[in-house]
Amino acid sequence: MAKSLQEQLMQAGLVDKKKAKSLDKAKKHAKRIKAPGLNEAAKLAQQTQQEKLDRDKALNQKRNEKIAQKEVLTQINQLIQSNKIEAKGDISYQFSDGKTVKKIYVNTELQAQLINGIVAIVRQNEDYALIPKKVAEKLAQRDAELLVVLNSGDKVQLDSDDPYADYQIPDDLMW
Repeated sequence: MAKSLQEQLMQAGLVDKKKAKSLDKAKKHAKRIKAPGLNEAAKLAQQTQQEKLDRDKALNQKRNEKIAQKEVLTQINQLIQSNKIEAKGDISYQFSDGKTVKKIYVNTELQAQLINGIVAIVRQNEDYALIPKKVAEKLAQRDAELLVVLNSGDKVQLDSDDPYADYQIPDDLMW
């Protein structure tokens, strides 16, 4: 059986055992460092794992946002339901919701409270609800689009050039 070149050199006395071991060690070290296929595969695996982690993180963030949004909607519905004022009456209170004019029937007390800003009108699904001002302000913090009418209660400043400034229009005037 043929011996390796290294063994033959050791037998001839040209290389000693110490030198042979250091050459073997250097050779193995070079193989380990030079293995480009292994390094590329490891890099590819690490990159794939990082992409998967990023995707999972984005999906978790979206899921958490949806959960938070549902919680806010639940809180809004609970606030409206628990503080809703029944609007039963024979006086129609007209207000604008976007580009349309809507009408809700209230009694005289609620009409005065709406005008003075004590009570507000909020959108509840496809309907409208009357709620106290403080609750309406809390709702506006969570979702401002729900608030339809919240009068400030302040008197409107009239222009000094207005020719009809002397003629006051009562709030309860029915057309």
